[in-house]
Amino acid sequence: MATVQMKVHPEDLSHVPQARERIPEPGIMVIFGASGDLTKRKLLPALFHLKQSGLLPERFAIVGVARRPLGDEFAADMRAGIVEYGGVEANDPKIDEFAKHISYYALSFDDASAYAGLKAELERIAQEKSIGGDRLFYLATAPEYFAPIIENLGAQNMAQPEQGRVGVVIEKPFGHDLDSARELNHQVNAVFHENQVFRIDHYLGKETVQNILVFRFANGIFEPIWNRNYIDHVQITAAETLGVEGRGPFYEKAGALRDVVQNHMMELLSFVAMEPPSSFESESVRREKVKAWRAIPPVPVHDAVRGQYGPGVVEGQKVIGYRDEERVNPESGTETFAAVRLEIENWRWAGVPFYLRAGKRLKKRATEISIQFKQPPLLIFNRMLSGGLCQEIQPNLLTIRIQPDEGIALRFGAKVPSTPDMSVCPVNMDFDYAAAFGKSSANGYERLLLDAMLGDQTLFAHRDGVETTWALYTPILEAWATKNPEVFPNYFAGTWGPDCADRLLERSGHVWRNNLGR
Repeated sequence: MATVQMKVHPEDLSHVPQARERIPEPGIMVIFGASGDLTKRKLLPALFHLKQSGLLPERFAIVGVARRPLGDEFAADMRAGIVEYGGVEANDPKIDEFAKHISYYALSFDDASAYAGLKAELERIAQEKSIGGDRLFYLATAPEYFAPIIENLGAQNMAQPEQGRVGVVIEKPFGHDLDSARELNHQVNAVFHENQVFRIDHYLGKETVQNILVFRFANGIFEPIWNRNYIDHVQITAAETLGVEGRGPFYEKAGALRDVVQNHMMELLSFVAMEPPSSFESESVRREKVKAWRAIPPVPVHDAVRGQYGPGVVEGQKVIGYRDEERVNPESGTETFAAVRLEIENWRWAGVPFYLRAGKRLKKRATEISIQFKQPPLLIFNRMLSGGLCQEIQPNLLTIRIQPDEGIALRFGAKVPSTPDMSVCPVNMDFDYAAAFGKSSANGYERLLLDAMLGDQTLFAHRDGVETTWALYTPILEAWATKNPEVFPNYFAGTWGPDCADRLLERSGHVWRNNLGR
């Protein structure tokens, strides 16, 4: 298939208005679970980049909180993380300057008596650095510590101070089913108002995900055909080549449906399916997302399939099966692959199937959305095919690549040059973010952390949305829990998943798009 590359030239950007300054007030970010990989790999590099971009105030502090007594080791470890994962030179003097804003405080998350000391430490730092009352508490801990931390913050009056903006960022998983999500929401909202809560999904920090809304609503040629009259079906894929990477105990409790489908993939679906919001303020956008989710009827159990990888070959390397991974039950029934067929019963999407799949140890790492349009009603060119370059006219396909090669491609038919007849072949118009705007070292957390500091909830989950998506998937999880799959493992590592996933689409005459990426 031929590809036409689309590139933005530097002079084309000269008329683009500069983004308005969005700099938070001086404040303190407190990271619970700061000794974990998330802080080192994502959060500190993101904060460093924000600082170097001039998007953090001059007066700010970062306090890491964890159970182990680390002291000065913490700042040194975070400095190493900024170098290794932030694309920064080790001898960059800006790192040393940034590290002066970092400190560490040790406490047990469920020790209520220790939080008075934390409060006193934050007050000391605020006075020393002339910082007001703004606080952002980031919960990067195991889920079982969310409620105790929040309760103890409330008990010490750190959630509702007399002055300043205070928020709490909560990492997924936000519950493991509908009941647990409701209970956690209740516990959170007993201490923090909903407008203080930022349930984070790092997918929403990706530029291509945010650009779905721009692509749809800032371009007049797409929205008129963004409906059941022109679109045949939609596929959303989140494929990983990695296995569980030492996270066996976590994954045994989660599985692919909980870990990826209920959150990441439903967020992607909502951006594709939502109605135009009245504005891009957080409440308007989130309202339309929830409306789209609520229009999805209960998913029949036969429209959800699961799989588990066995040994195989991934990217030329032999790998073991899931049941042989470290700290995994050798008879585990946990799914490492999940696929579902959904429909959205509203005026725009009635009758259009949405297929979602996510899996580990698949053939290629790629996350993308494929929107396949209907064939023209009269395929006159098919009558003219004579076994040459193209055997069949292919429908138009719009592909939005989320990772790793962010971009958008549109497939359409074009006449093959230098042929005596009307030979038609598919070609791609391909827009690539890196080629157009340059490679970015941002990891997606920059935008989300900045928004949380500013109190902007647009790219964060609301309690209504969390409960709505859990309501869809809890019956499937309950049905799966009643019967351990007898055929696991049912796909080889390095393939595109189990055969049951193919049959899920075959019932409607569709096939998975496996030619992912560029």
